[in-house]
This record gives sequence, C-alpha cells and structure tokens, in this order.
Amino acid sequence: MKSALRNLTLLLSLLPLVQVHGRRVRNTESNGISVLGDFNHESSFPRFPETIANVTVTVGRDALLACVVDNLRGFKVAWVRVDTQTILSIHHNVITQNPRISLSYNDHRSWYLHIKNVQEADRGWYMCQVNTDPMRSRQGYLQVVVPPSIVDRETSSDMVVLESTNVSLTCKATGYPEPYVMWRREDGENYRYNGENVNVVDGEVLFITKVSRLHMANYLCIASNGVPPSISKRVQLRVQFPPMLTIPNQLEGAYIGQDVALECHTEAFPTSINYWTTERGDMIISGDKYEAVSMDSGYKKYMMLKIRNVGPGDFGSYKCVAKNSLGETDGVIKLEEIPAPTTVRTTTHFPTMPPKKKGRGRVGGDRLGRGGGVGGGSDLNRVSSSDKTSDDDSNPEYDYDGEFTLPSNRPPAIQDLPGAFSGSAQLPVPCRFLLIALLVLVCLR
Repeated sequence: MKSALRNLTLLLSLLPLVQVHGRRVRNTESNGISVLGDFNHESSFPRFPETIANVTVTVGRDALLACVVDNLRGFKVAWVRVDTQTILSIHHNVITQNPRISLSYNDHRSWYLHIKNVQEADRGWYMCQVNTDPMRSRQGYLQVVVPPSIVDRETSSDMVVLESTNVSLTCKATGYPEPYVMWRREDGENYRYNGENVNVVDGEVLFITKVSRLHMANYLCIASNGVPPSISKRVQLRVQFPPMLTIPNQLEGAYIGQDVALECHTEAFPTSINYWTTERGDMIISGDKYEAVSMDSGYKKYMMLKIRNVGPGDFGSYKCVAKNSLGETDGVIKLEEIPAPTTVRTTTHFPTMPPKKKGRGRVGGDRLGRGGGVGGGSDLNRVSSSDKTSDDDSNPEYDYDGEFTLPSNRPPAIQDLPGAFSGSAQLPVPCRFLLIALLVLVCLR
C-alpha cells in the first residue's frame, strides 16, 4: 500500500502547480517539500462535505461510488483501490486497465467511480484522494453480496433405501453472506426425527436413524442468506419394504341374489402386484360376475372385489394377494350365506272405544232395564254376524278379519255386567218374559 501511495504522490507531483487567485506560489523549505505561502490556511484547502457512502450490490449488477469535494479549485482528484494498492483514476483520466471501470464528474465537485458487472473480487475499500500537502482523502466500502446456490456435486440426489436402515441427506450451499440451510418435507407434513415430530431440521445434513415407510417423501433443501432469491433442491427419498396387508372384515355375509363387496388394504414398495383368487386358487378376472377395483395412494393400495348376484356356488373363501420383489403376502375373506330378509306386516292401533261384542241379539237397553223397551234404538242393539258368543266376550278384541268400523263421536257405551243377561248364560224366552213382568210389578208398588 505504501508503494502505491508513493506512486500516487509521484504522479500527483507531476501535475501543474496549484493556482491560487490566479498566481502561482511556492515556498521551498530546507527539506525540499513545496508548501503554500501566505495562503496556507484551512479555508483555502479543498474539503469533503460528506463521507463516501458504503455501497452494497449484488454480484453481476453495477456499482456507483460518489466523492464530493468542495473548494477543489486547481487541485486534482484520484480514485485508489486500497486493499490491492491499485490507482484507478487521476482527475479526468482512467488509469486502470479494467474495462469495467469508468469515471464521471459534475462541475468538478462530484466525482463518480462506475464499476459494471460487479464481481466478488471487487469487494473492498475505495479511496477518494485530493493532491493537497498533506494529502486529504475519504474511503467507502463496496460490499458485493452473492445469492445462495446449491453445489450439486456435494448435495445428495434421489435415494432408495431399505426400511430400518440409517440414511443421511446432505446439502451444500455457497453464497455471501454464508447461506443458512434447512430441510423440510415438500408436502409440509411433520416427520419423526431423533424421537420427536418436527417440521424443519436446521443444517446441511439430515440424518435419519431406522428410516421407516413413514419417512418416504420428497425433501427440500432450502438455502437462504437474505439476498434474494432463496434456492432449494428436491431430494426424493424412497423406502423399500415387503408387502403388508390388512382386511377390514374377514367374514362377510350375503343372501342369494345380493351384490356384495370384499375389501382389502395393502402397503408395499416397490409397488406390489395385487390380485384376487378363489379358494381353489383360480385368479379372478373382472367380467359379468366379478369386478376387481384397485386404487393407489403412494405406497398404499386399496382393493375391492365386487360379486354380482350372489349364487349358491359363490359362498366360500376368497384370497387377496400382494407381491413385490421383496416378498409376498395374502389374506382370506370368507363369504357365508345369510337368510334373505322377509316382509314384516305392521299393524296400526287407533285409540278408540272398545269394539262391540259378537253374539246373538239382545233386548234393547241395559241389563237393569234402563234405556228403553224391547227393540230400543240404541246403537248397541245390533245382531252380530255370529250365532254364538265365546267365553272371551268379557275381554273383546279387534276383529282384524272383519270390517273395521270407525269410532263415532257419541259417548262410550255402558259395558254389560256379567250376570243373568250376559250373552254367555241366557234364559229361555218364556222365563225372560216372566222375569220382566215381575220387575214391572215391583216398580208399580
């Protein structure tokens, strides 16, 4: 750096003498250094009214450093790269051979250093100098930031591993400032890591012990350092394991003529070959009688066998089979016959008065002689369609086989009391007339 400044001083010494108020003034001291005479006071020197602002620019963009000098008069301005001791420009002339550097100025007060297509090598301190004695200067820092990028040759690619083994995913990123790296699943789901459920793992290495099928997913390595854009790389993790099978219902029932569906769930990777067989071992092919349906969801598969119009020969055992390169498994579902459903006859009961008894016609009125004479007009005095009354007339029931008579709005009839006039023990006709006559005489007294 001292040699560069010495060269700069040498160059500046070759410049024309300083002009002060239109005349040249030089006093030479015993050491041979030229200084200003009577005009050597602070107000006559150039000054920097403001500092050189630090500049941050993304690599590949253009940078601009500004130096403002007041009262420059006949003095000269130069730009110097401090850390590399390189003179970039002197006054109106660009000294460096770097084609990306140029110079501009405004009224000899503002001096601009332009750097096109900034590279990381341009990062550092830059000095704006004025050839006073002693030299006056200001410095500004050019910060060059680099967005993150992932180093493919040092980053894991898609992996296929066996279940229960350990797996390590590595992601290497570069940039300035140094990038922050993290891992997460592309679907955003949590996953088991070091004994706990996590969503994000910090660091360049994702190490999973005893990997399981639940870890099977696409993982994103994300690198960021505050300089847009952040970058990510997808790593696909596949876990191999032999088929595993579950059956929701191992026993199904169906009646003749019914359609029935048998279900089976399998898990496998690589993807398994799945099919159905009869108990004789014959593979079942979809057709008029059978319909085999299969739906995939990742390493899981749903199987259904639909049997149409079940017949006597369809009862028995059916086998669900799954196999891949790592193994084979099967499960059995038994189909048994059940009775066909029958039609159920329901009866509706209405809250009505007790129905009329079956039996022979009786004398009008009640047993006690009230309510009219022989052949009175009461609704109770009708002849039943039956010539005999049963012993159950005291507790009548609805005659469902006969005609049903809706209830009337009249008050309920008085029930017959068991006794001489009950339908189950009637007197001969002459005796009945004699008894009626005796009752009439009693009443006349």
